[in-house]
Amino acid sequence: MTTTSRITWDAASARRAERQFLTGPAGPAGSGRPVAEVVGAMMGAHAQVLSAAEVSVGVRTSALTRADVRAALWDERSLIKTYGPRGTVHLLPARELPLWAAALTAIPSGPSPFPPGVRLTEEQAAQVVAAIGEALEDTCLTLDELTEEIVARTGPWAGDRVMPAFQDMWPRWRQVLHRAGWAGTLCFGPNRDRKATYTRPPVAGAAGGGMDGALGTVGELRTGRAWGTGGTSGTAGALGTFVRRYLRAYGPATPQHFAKWLAAPTGWAGTVFRELAVAGGIEEVDFEGTRAWVAAGDTEFPDGPPRGVRLLPYFDAYVIAAQPRERLFPGAAYERALAGGQAGNYPVLLVDGVVAGVWHQRRRGRRTTVTVEPLVRLTARQERELGEQVARVGEVLEARAELVVGNVAVGPHA
Repeated sequence: MTTTSRITWDAASARRAERQFLTGPAGPAGSGRPVAEVVGAMMGAHAQVLSAAEVSVGVRTSALTRADVRAALWDERSLIKTYGPRGTVHLLPARELPLWAAALTAIPSGPSPFPPGVRLTEEQAAQVVAAIGEALEDTCLTLDELTEEIVARTGPWAGDRVMPAFQDMWPRWRQVLHRAGWAGTLCFGPNRDRKATYTRPPVAGAAGGGMDGALGTVGELRTGRAWGTGGTSGTAGALGTFVRRYLRAYGPATPQHFAKWLAAPTGWAGTVFRELAVAGGIEEVDFEGTRAWVAAGDTEFPDGPPRGVRLLPYFDAYVIAAQPRERLFPGAAYERALAGGQAGNYPVLLVDGVVAGVWHQRRRGRRTTVTVEPLVRLTARQERELGEQVARVGEVLEARAELVVGNVAVGPHA
């Protein structure tokens, strides 16, 4: 290991892979760790499609399966399924929910994409978020049931079906569904007859141990007592902790990288980084000739590049957060594995820390066929590791996997 203020891509990539439990061909450092700890190291697992989140977690270990992820989510409640970065559905460690809520609610709201006659005022949005929390106390409700409860607590305006969505019209209140998740008043419950349900998150610390007491509890967040009024005033507390956690996982990074990961305003992210730098929470480094940042004192990096083969599913955290993207998707990978520059639309083959192909799996009963399209010539060692990774994907999905090397004919999100 070396300590330096000049960081190469290889060094940054190797450290990120190591901290993401993505090093080596098999038996990574995540082996034997609790599901929530693996998800915490990832800074959340994208779970718009739950099976993809299960693979994201499973391939970072040598033993966990989708059953373990589901047990952590629905039985142990050490995981929470809720709205995370970019307003998208993620799995988050339950004990870290106050930290996430503090950071996500600090992001300034952008202009509403809806016309004036459709959008909610800030006062109405606050009423809806409060009504959601009240309605979900000690119960699980479907969207229709939750709509009835919200309308009863606020007024008929909340239920007006004015939001165009998927050849349908959604009630007005759904504009702030993700904000209720960010505020800690809502998370997903178990499906009921294939319908999604929502409930209140457990009190922080109830599953898997509590966080630092200075971060408060979800209950304190709901009443506004834990972190003040948002903005950048929290950089010395929870928001600063959140930024340093992000930098430990994905640094070196710029404010622009951080803003892109959160879908937050770039100017706001720049202010947060400047305040943290003045406070001594982060420090500047040279990252391949670019001014970037790491958590203060966290300047130790591996000497060599990452090694090994990995299969990462749709919207894996590493693929989304690791920047700069043109380094992660070199050459042909930039065109083949991205959709209009957006990462995550294809499951990817990772070779020595960079994207080197795409893949797709098709399941039939207890068997799944994994088709891998490499964009580079694999060595004999890498071919063996690819076979191990395909077998591991099968284990995670509790299926017998067969490897096919060839063209992936399906498009993004297939």
